[in-house]
Amino acid sequence: MINYIWGFLILISVICAFFTGNLDKLTSAAFDGANSSVQTLLGFAGAMIMWCGMLKIAEKSNLTKIFANLIRPLTKILFPNLKKGSAALNAISMNMIANILGLANAATPLGLKAMCELEKINSDKHTASDEMCMFVVLNTASIQLIPSTLIAIRASMGSQNPAEIILPVWITSIITAIFAIAITKMYSKSILERRL
Repeated sequence: MINYIWGFLILISVICAFFTGNLDKLTSAAFDGANSSVQTLLGFAGAMIMWCGMLKIAEKSNLTKIFANLIRPLTKILFPNLKKGSAALNAISMNMIANILGLANAATPLGLKAMCELEKINSDKHTASDEMCMFVVLNTASIQLIPSTLIAIRASMGSQNPAEIILPVWITSIITAIFAIAITKMYSKSILERRL
């Protein structure tokens, strides 16, 4: 379906550019967009490669297990079906810590690794498990102590005090995370099955 939408948008753009005499601008914009996407991809790729390497070092040095044990009381509530010391729980713990510290570039490869590990233990390969749903919710509504991406954007735009948003970010992210977790728990498959 999304392919049809993109195809439709491209077709409309070309037709509009042709009839308004802006075909040269459309061509220029297409090449500029392609150039910008490659530059963005290279920036992300470098950061992801570095953090994937750091993850391997953390795994070999048992750092992932140490972090997993630190936040075990929280993960036990959020992911009750995951066994202590499992690869999925270790990856989830590292991802949560990266998100809390505002390290988005580190959280992405950790999140992908965690989702792969959750998929391995999922009994129904066509449906997301409760753990997968909770993990997606936690990534979407994560609590951040240091919103580094937002601070960097504000600094690049010339803000006099780019870090002044920290308190509002804490408040909103905590409230959002609490509501998101509560709703996810309410609608989890295991709870819905018990009600029936």
